[in-house]
Amino acid sequence: MAILEVKSLGISFGGLKAVDNFNLEIEKNELYGLIGPNGAGKTTVFNLLTGVYKPDNGYVKLDGVNLTGKSCEEINRSGIARTFQNIRLFNQLSVRDNVKAGLHHHYRYSVVEGIFRLPRYRAMENAMDQEAEKLLEVFGLQDYAETRAHSLPYGMQRKLEIARAMATKPKLLLLDEPAAGMNPNETAELMDTIRLVRDQFDMTILLIEHDMRLVSGICERLTVLNFGQVLKQGETSSVLSDPEVIKAYLGD
Repeated sequence: MAILEVKSLGISFGGLKAVDNFNLEIEKNELYGLIGPNGAGKTTVFNLLTGVYKPDNGYVKLDGVNLTGKSCEEINRSGIARTFQNIRLFNQLSVRDNVKAGLHHHYRYSVVEGIFRLPRYRAMENAMDQEAEKLLEVFGLQDYAETRAHSLPYGMQRKLEIARAMATKPKLLLLDEPAAGMNPNETAELMDTIRLVRDQFDMTILLIEHDMRLVSGICERLTVLNFGQVLKQGETSSVLSDPEVIKAYLGD
């Protein structure tokens, strides 16, 4: 059974169909790409998958569980995490505390325990510190644990955003244009990071990306969106060489 099953998903804004009859299946541990021209509806699909928008029709299932219509928090708790095209970190918090923010679904204590620093609070905070440190080591950020997030170079901020998403312990990780604004060296390092996440965490990854070098370098299969509808699906090399896909990107 596919870990992600999307069937007949659709949404309209003011009578305009932004996404229409969108279907997608992704297998566990797959690295999958969602591509298409600007305005094709890719980020709208991500917003539907993560509960930012409620679909007009269709459904989303993760590991066989129907998530359609659930809130962003419920969907995150169920196992879908995402990053954003424009990096969204807690800029004034440390690198460690940004990662710990993603762990709070799994470590809980009461307000009273927090105010009075009771034993449960100390135990939970210590456990989160240790788990955050492990994640920072995986992403090569351990030397920056006390650095404020806004002080990191751009490429490291991207890594931190992915690390924070991984702290929620997802089954499916959504990456929205992770290479946006990166130079070639940063993009190459990002590709290594994405592969590491997939392999080390046995993670399933769906990404939106315009950098075709990254897409062709790491994605095993692709779906191409155009005007909110699926234009092509299949293995990466086959999709990228399809005349209709080329036409959608480059025009007649």
